[in-house]
Amino acid sequence: MTDRQNHSSGEDSLIARYFRPMATDPGAFNLDDDAAILQALGGDLVVTTDAIVEGVHFLPDDPPDTVARKALRVNLSDLAAKGASPAGFLLTLALPAAEQAWLQPFARGLGEDAAVFGCPLLGGDTVSTPGPKMISITAFGRVAAGRMVHRSGAKPGDRVVVSGTIGDAALGLAVLTRRVTATALADVASNALLAERYRVPQPRTALANAVRDHASAAMDVSDGLAGDLAKLCAASGVSAVIDAQSVPLSAAAAGMLARGRADIAAIVSGGDDYEILCAIPELRLAAFEQAAARAGVAVSSIGTILAGSELPRFLDSQGQALGLPRLSYSHF
Repeated sequence: MTDRQNHSSGEDSLIARYFRPMATDPGAFNLDDDAAILQALGGDLVVTTDAIVEGVHFLPDDPPDTVARKALRVNLSDLAAKGASPAGFLLTLALPAAEQAWLQPFARGLGEDAAVFGCPLLGGDTVSTPGPKMISITAFGRVAAGRMVHRSGAKPGDRVVVSGTIGDAALGLAVLTRRVTATALADVASNALLAERYRVPQPRTALANAVRDHASAAMDVSDGLAGDLAKLCAASGVSAVIDAQSVPLSAAAAGMLARGRADIAAIVSGGDDYEILCAIPELRLAAFEQAAARAGVAVSSIGTILAGSELPRFLDSQGQALGLPRLSYSHF
């Protein structure tokens, strides 16, 4: 992102008006150069990137500020699962038109989150497109040298642990697309909470230190718990068994499950949770749980890593394996 003082273009004006205020890091050079400098501080720099596309990751009528928050937070979720602290981000914005009514709340939401999470804008690009809208963010994080937590590293006997609650976002998308409708006043309140979980993920940045200090392997849950656990196990060369009854659910999701408006298979394979999934050695589990409590993040032990190469199994209350029509969301 650059804004030439001479021969200013519409793109330059857009950048100066909406995005320069959040470029607070000195290395961003006030978005007045073609590159930025992220100062080296002696550790490792963790880099992650995610794009969100209208009609795929957010709905056309989603509020612009929630779109901005989601775009940044899905990347912050990746950093947290690696045990890294946010350092800054690059933004690529592809829009059909430069509409103030959309850009103003988008920039406000993005700027507020950049400040809250300590992740300033460093630069990026803006382009026009016939549509749909696309927002791509590359985020940088810092971690002590050699301390990034990988997907690989899980060992037989490790406990499988997840943060927060699972399935809310998938149910929220069903609510927003009217695949699930409210039948009572209580449903209306629950549906609103689920929709918010889809629109605005809660990256577990406060859990990053605990993950780094105690986890043998970790990743964030973006495509679905079942599928992402399978990815972690494959990277680690192990398998796992999960007690489906132990998968943490919000009151709203549990209510829908009890009323037959959702099923556990859809909950564990639905995407957009952005919780942390990790393998914790048994002897470190208590310390991890204590660190999570101090960070104010709920965590739940839901299963065990096993030797083998089979897909992870999710067992019901009778000890029978659940039939999962799919493991996770896939773009292709």
